[in-house]
Amino acid sequence: MINRITSQANIDAMLATLRQHQVESTGKSTPQVLTPPTPEVGKPTFGEAISTAVKGTNDIQQHASSLRQAYDRGEDVPLTDVVLAMQKSSLAFEATLQVRNKVLKAYEDILNMPV
Repeated sequence: MINRITSQANIDAMLATLRQHQVESTGKSTPQVLTPPTPEVGKPTFGEAISTAVKGTNDIQQHASSLRQAYDRGEDVPLTDVVLAMQKSSLAFEATLQVRNKVLKAYEDILNMPV
């Protein structure tokens, strides 16, 4: 049964049937075709926003790591700066992890929706 559904001719026939049923149910002569929205100029896409956030988290972690290593080597780095940088790093990582968990949960919810 899966093979019958996945052929391109059968998919096109199903889409044509669905469009015909839509025309009959709405009473309109032409079916509405949905087009994907175009991204606004100057605004980042979701993927770009996530990528920027992950890179920012990585930069914060790298900075904290370099401060810790400098302190361990005995350089003139105040301990409070090292502790604050490590706490910022930990907080940024936890926030990134929570966002990832929420996105994954939303994806799983959409995946499990009945069709």
